[in-house]
Amino acid sequence: MLSPSQNVIGEQVRKLRYARELTQETLAAKCNVLGWDLSRGTLAKIEAGVRCVTDAELFVLAKALKLELRDLYPRDERAIVAQLNQ
Repeated sequence: MLSPSQNVIGEQVRKLRYARELTQETLAAKCNVLGWDLSRGTLAKIEAGVRCVTDAELFVLAKALKLELRDLYPRDERAIVAQLNQ
């Protein structure tokens, strides 16, 4: 099982949300419409890297942000690999 420190998408989700001028409440509501019962508090934990995200949740986040799945990952591959050693 992944530890919470292995959440590599949280910061990217926050940046993308800001870029789209969405509040956490608005993004959570978009996810709810798509079938994921996501609260603002849970989204805050995801963005802070405290809560890991399942594959299905990644899919919904990407769809809610109108992005490809790959866009949710950091551009720096070293940052992703570094999470494996934490």
